[in-house]
Amino acid sequence: MDKHTDFNRLENSELNNYYMRLEERYENIKNEKMKLDMSRGKPCPEQLDLSMDMLDILGSDDLLKAEDGSDCRNYGGIDGIPEAKELFSKILEVDASEIVIGGNSSLTMMHDTIARAMLHGVPGGSGPWGKRPAVKFLCPSPGYDRHFAICELLNIEMIIVDMQENGPDMDRIEKLAGEDEAIKGIWCVPKYSNPDGITYSDGTVGRLAAMQTKAADFRIFWDDAYTVHHLNEPDRLKNILAACKKAGNPDRVYMFSSTSKITFPGSGVAVMAASVDNLDAMRKQLSVQSIGPDKINQLRHVRFLKDMDQLNSHMKRHAAIIKPKFDKVLETLESELGGKKIADWKKPNGGYFISLNTLDGCAEDVVRMAAEAGVTLTKAGATFPYGKDPRNRNIRIAPTFPTLKELETAIEILCLCIQLVSIKAILGTNK
Repeated sequence: MDKHTDFNRLENSELNNYYMRLEERYENIKNEKMKLDMSRGKPCPEQLDLSMDMLDILGSDDLLKAEDGSDCRNYGGIDGIPEAKELFSKILEVDASEIVIGGNSSLTMMHDTIARAMLHGVPGGSGPWGKRPAVKFLCPSPGYDRHFAICELLNIEMIIVDMQENGPDMDRIEKLAGEDEAIKGIWCVPKYSNPDGITYSDGTVGRLAAMQTKAADFRIFWDDAYTVHHLNEPDRLKNILAACKKAGNPDRVYMFSSTSKITFPGSGVAVMAASVDNLDAMRKQLSVQSIGPDKINQLRHVRFLKDMDQLNSHMKRHAAIIKPKFDKVLETLESELGGKKIADWKKPNGGYFISLNTLDGCAEDVVRMAAEAGVTLTKAGATFPYGKDPRNRNIRIAPTFPTLKELETAIEILCLCIQLVSIKAILGTNK
């Protein structure tokens, strides 16, 4: 059998013979009792090493004052130090007055922003979302499981919207948001999306900004997590806040980002950008919640990253470490599965993931078989609301953390499992 033969064109006898050879190989691998983890998109130790100098950038003899003269060791500065706002304003292409600096996690800021909306409402709204009979969110899928977990925790109904080549299905979004007042928001990972690696087109951004919504207080939760995480020449993303202003909907969007995969994931700096009215409302609530963020960490990051030139140089060093891993995954997928018509995958230009689709109904069995062979993947269905992929086909691959050798072995095992499960599915269909 040719290595790239379409499985659907083979006779059952040929598939059975090939299955037996693959199964023998699979059993031998199981006996090796490997332990390879690709379940989360974590930076590898070599990436973390890139930021170690940041730990020495502030000393006990340094003047730990922000540029406005405030003492970073003390209380205050509820929305961040000026130089951190300035740096993030360049990253997100907004004005510094439209920035609030948070703690170490943008996910925390997203959770708290929705929780405040549930308790208090948002500017331009008619009261707390939580007092309505139902609150719904549009969820482009496959998407980020932790976004969906926030909605599930807060009892927000999630509606799947298919991802397309230029972003989510805008025809469906416009129809749903225009007809149902209970739809209060949408999750978006607009650049190098998790997990597909898609960057929204200008047309998609413009339609999101300008569309008519039944809910006057509809909000876009714009998680721009990978805005500087390029693997090749950077994709360009239209500025959503500027587009919302131009469309007469300045309060529509909350933008989020962080340095979690730029410096240290557990000790980074998070940020939210939005209209001044949105941020003024947030500051009032923040002043009750906190007496001030970790301004020393903000100062440390600003002095380490300095400006966009320094940041871009830093991110090129990240890319030099992880791009060979992405390339290895893509090469192996093509070598092992190309032409067999049993899987397809995206080739991202940045971000942290590769999205792979099996034949319908196969993903759960593939992930289970891979685990039995020693390869831990993200749970099948995790990229969809409620952990349920309607077609049971999407698998999120996270190449960054394993070594190149571990990654090569893990993807070969994954490809083996996909072939075994696919043959069983095809033979079952052919009965």
